[in-house]
Amino acid sequence: MQLTENQVTAIKRKRGELDMSITVLANTTKVSKRTLIDIFKHNHRNVTKNTFKKLNDWLIDE
Repeated sequence: MQLTENQVTAIKRKRGELDMSITVLANTTKVSKRTLIDIFKHNHRNVTKNTFKKLNDWLIDE
């Protein structure tokens, strides 16, 4: 599945608002730190369906 630029921006914004490190975000969402780094720093937008769901659920639930 493909994360949109808007989704990535929303994740970054929420992470910033909550003052979360990538490690804390990884632990909270159960998405690996390496995957999050790839998404944020390397513009890697193709993710598994499971990762896509975890990140979207986190955006909605918090």
